[in-house]
Amino acid sequence: MQIANVISVLEQIAPSTYQESYDNAGLITGNSQWQCNGIICSLDATEAVIEEAIQKNCNLVIAHHPIVFSGIKKLNGKNYIEKAVIKAIKNDIAIYAIHTNLDNVLDGVNKAIAEKIGLINVEILAPKANLLTKLYTYVPFGYVDQVRDAIFNVGGGNIGNYNECSFSAEGIGTFKANKNASPFVGEIEKRHEEREMKLEIVFPTYLQNKVVQALKETHPYEEIAYDLVPLLNVHEQVGSGVIGNLENPMNEIDFLNNLKLTFGLQVIKHTNLFKKPIQKVAICGGAGSFLLGKAIAAKADVFITADMKYHEFFDANEQIVIADIGHWESEQFTTNLLIHVLQSKFPTFAVLKSEVITNPVRYFL
Repeated sequence: MQIANVISVLEQIAPSTYQESYDNAGLITGNSQWQCNGIICSLDATEAVIEEAIQKNCNLVIAHHPIVFSGIKKLNGKNYIEKAVIKAIKNDIAIYAIHTNLDNVLDGVNKAIAEKIGLINVEILAPKANLLTKLYTYVPFGYVDQVRDAIFNVGGGNIGNYNECSFSAEGIGTFKANKNASPFVGEIEKRHEEREMKLEIVFPTYLQNKVVQALKETHPYEEIAYDLVPLLNVHEQVGSGVIGNLENPMNEIDFLNNLKLTFGLQVIKHTNLFKKPIQKVAICGGAGSFLLGKAIAAKADVFITADMKYHEFFDANEQIVIADIGHWESEQFTTNLLIHVLQSKFPTFAVLKSEVITNPVRYFL
């Protein structure tokens, strides 16, 4: 199995096009055409994790955080980033980062946190727009099913909890083939009328090449009339943070104690408590202050996140409880998510969880 096969599986659940513009997800070191000897999943690709991979004969490290986040001009081993990259390159270790693209899918990092807390009816807190395209095409009767099925098979027609979604309407198409054409129906230099079905299918924009290829491979016409129209609609399954409900409300102290137990926390930084039940919970693993307004607008009782600054706690405005549980702590179950995905696809292959605790934060108790 090549490393490319592993990357293909990961990008099916979290396409790299869903990463934020500032991010650096993807293959950071190594070659996708290498044979994969073994995989180690970790939150960070530090030098210690690379050494662990070497010792366990794994040549692919899959990390949530990119070890190279901004540009590197020199490689002298002067900091933890350069040391990790040098060790990886010298030992032919590939590093693949799956960062904000995994944050931004419904079944990603934040859903893993929600499941640990026991939330139900989990949805994206801040869905993203401009990620969808609609295909319009015109297909002669008798070929609609094969064209439609081919587009469904590459991922078109998925809307929320529904798949194989499309719309069709009957009409009459006209065309006149010139002397250089090889028409599927009709005669050269004679206008032809054909009963056709107008077919409309929505798909994630990143699938455009696959959708167009499927259309061209199954449509019988020599020249295919089709339009690709970008949509302003939000993609309900792609975006920042999640929000859901506890099946049964909890008082605030019990809820915070449950967080401590579930995430192995030594401390929780939080705003004032209101002495009222917690039921609606908003979540953003890692640094999530940018979503506080969305959590308040959604009428969440509590917002679980990390890396909140002093003045950002004031922004709760006595409307919500902010619970800052720590960056590493909030995302620690990401490795379990990655292992589950890969083991389900490669059940006979070695997929290991790193034993290195990469959290750089310590607490003096």
